[in-house]
Amino acid sequence: MKISQGDVILIKNLYLSKQYGTRRLLSELPDKGWKLGSIDSLLNRSHKTGTATIGSVIPRLSRSSEDLVLNQGDKPKRHQSISAR
Repeated sequence: MKISQGDVILIKNLYLSKQYGTRRLLSELPDKGWKLGSIDSLLNRSHKTGTATIGSVIPRLSRSSEDLVLNQGDKPKRHQSISAR
């Protein structure tokens, strides 16, 4: 089962306030269906960086419609074949 953002907040709160470890979290909340490795990696990431997020921390770039129109008009460059050189 995937860990939601609310679960991340709960895990981090129990880890920091009550010093719950990975196994204690699994035994206290068995109905969540978390895996040992996913909680462990989440706590390790939280310990190293200070934040615990799900997925990539790199924001995705967005393109405007103007960029798309300009890029459609560009012609791709053709490479010369080896025999034509």
